[in-house]
Amino acid sequence: MLTATDRYLARLIAVPMLGTLVIAAMLLVLDKMLSLFDFVAAEGGPVSVVWRMLANMLPEYLSLGIPIGLMLGILLAFRKLALSSELDVMRAVGLSYGRLLRVPYLYCIALALLNFGIVGFVQPLSRHAYEALRFELRSGALGASIKVGEFTNLGKRMTMRIERSKDEGRNLQGIFVRAVGKDGQSVAVTAAQGTFLATDDPDVIIFRLRNGVLVNDGPKYKTPRILSFSSHDLPIDLPQIENFRGRDVDREKTIPELMVIGRSPATPDKLKAEVRANFHFRMVEVVFMFLLPLAALAFAIPPKRSTSALGVFLSIIFIVTYHKINQYGEGVGALGKVDPIIALWGPFLLASGLVLWMYHVIANRPGGQPIGALEVAFSKLGKQIVRLLRFGRRRAPADADVAGQGAA
Repeated sequence: MLTATDRYLARLIAVPMLGTLVIAAMLLVLDKMLSLFDFVAAEGGPVSVVWRMLANMLPEYLSLGIPIGLMLGILLAFRKLALSSELDVMRAVGLSYGRLLRVPYLYCIALALLNFGIVGFVQPLSRHAYEALRFELRSGALGASIKVGEFTNLGKRMTMRIERSKDEGRNLQGIFVRAVGKDGQSVAVTAAQGTFLATDDPDVIIFRLRNGVLVNDGPKYKTPRILSFSSHDLPIDLPQIENFRGRDVDREKTIPELMVIGRSPATPDKLKAEVRANFHFRMVEVVFMFLLPLAALAFAIPPKRSTSALGVFLSIIFIVTYHKINQYGEGVGALGKVDPIIALWGPFLLASGLVLWMYHVIANRPGGQPIGALEVAFSKLGKQIVRLLRFGRRRAPADADVAGQGAA
């Protein structure tokens, strides 16, 4: 049963945790959105595909945002308790840090299971869907438009250029088309206006041209044939679009699929190293979340009579740095230079030792402060900076008085 203190802690943790998670996800999405808009615009695709691509990127962002949200949610809750002296009262009535961490660990277990579902099952499928959208956008399967004022290749044998587009592409002006047949015959057409029309054959469309000139040339013709027309229908064979690959990349495999591939004797050694590295990377990222409540508590409590927010800054550096080390370990393990177990679980053991030491200092040593030395160093640095700024302000009026006396 949760006590009133547990429910109070749960409310204190929930608000900053959810807020941090939303902010972190939105920042990552906004950063990616700009590059996606540029990519889609360069490929001439519809704007709606940007939102579909961002939706498929959300699981990857959440896999990093959830640990950050959990860390900062617990940290900010205990920091508030420490600054308001409520934490001292709770400790005075017999509540140990281990007892106070019961609610944070309930959050941790729930979010770790959620993160395992994301990185183990949802993220591989969404990553494959994202790459499929990129492929379809490049291949034109999403209805990429013809770029106005540029030469566009429709397949290997046709080139087209449109000078102007009106009425959302229904009225094209200043048209040039050149097509080369398999028998060596070529057709070059210029027309004042044109419109694309659908046919019963999904692989063929009609380009209805008006007020133009057609030049037909080939090996059998001594001179090119020239034809002026008021209306001419030019059939266009749509280029064949290749099917996107299957989920062949290790990052696009679910956890059970990685286990099957990694244990199969038929798997090549190079692929097996990549699969094992990716499997251990996902697992260590999830297991690492169980250290976050202890780390958050150690970073949250500032020294007495201090309101320093250095712990908040260090906590973000700690979790992001560890994530980058894991990414490097995955890359080294995938190359086969180091066993993935050593490359990924080695840093985890070091991080575990650091976190357990920090928790031991804050929980079992009276007045213990694991980041106390850094707090003192940053406090001295801050005082020096303030002193320099004050010195600059005092010196400026003095220089002005000397200048005034010289002018007198």
